[in-house]
Amino acid sequence: MNAFNNFFSWFGNITNQIPTIQIKDIIEIIMIAFVNYQLIKWVRGTRAWVLFKGVFVILVIATIAIIFELNTIIWILSNTINVGIIAFLIIFQPELRRALESLGRRNFITDLILSEDHDRSLHMNHESVEEIVVAVEEMSKTKTGALIVVEKEVKLYDYEPTGIIIDAVVTSQLIINIFEHNTPLHDGAMIVRDDRIVAATCYLPLSDNMSLSKELGTRHRAAVGISEVADCMVVVVSEETGFISLATGGNIIRNVNKEYLMNKLGGDNSKKVGFWPLKLWKGRRQNDRKNQE
Repeated sequence: MNAFNNFFSWFGNITNQIPTIQIKDIIEIIMIAFVNYQLIKWVRGTRAWVLFKGVFVILVIATIAIIFELNTIIWILSNTINVGIIAFLIIFQPELRRALESLGRRNFITDLILSEDHDRSLHMNHESVEEIVVAVEEMSKTKTGALIVVEKEVKLYDYEPTGIIIDAVVTSQLIINIFEHNTPLHDGAMIVRDDRIVAATCYLPLSDNMSLSKELGTRHRAAVGISEVADCMVVVVSEETGFISLATGGNIIRNVNKEYLMNKLGGDNSKKVGFWPLKLWKGRRQNDRKNQE
């Protein structure tokens, strides 16, 4: 009997020592987990992943030095950590800037609460999208190289002065004529904002992503590069193969068809936004009906 009393007394002391979890603690856990997930996801796709492996090795060495009281190594590490942080910021400045730009473009409340069936609006009507798709198809048949940047929320004002201002309505004939061989405007990128062609022959930043295929030339790397720094969609027509590619979010999908391009460019331009629990409930009801049938 005394043994049971001692056990329950010990168990009661243990449970009293367990801290109570409040709502703010849950919020902090969610926020920290989200930031860590985004950080790891970003690091895995950049050169910083190799650096983090090196940092891990240094942490192991520091742990061993502390355990065995290796004072010389501890002194060296403690005096170089400040310089290492500054060097990290300088060396990986492009990656850090890209990560902060990506973080700033996200709408966390909308992503968590609302659900969208299509990408965010490109601010173009159905006719403008059709004109672009028709022009791209024609240039694909004749293997005419083209690079068309379609803006979304982030405006590409910094890249307009690198080309020639046009400010014309989007038409397939004009797009084909701009990218025609041996014409003054065929070299460089075209920027489309809303329903107008803003500029042509614009210079875009090249991507330094080493994982891109070696088959991709300067035009495709420029498409990926601008999609890394802005939330735009970039249509590319290969001059060698005539294949149509679409770059967005730092990724490129090669050899796409008309239907895929029309859908991604928001051909219907009708965003379906809804409360995600309600959408989940509707999806379950549809699955139940299919199973009953």
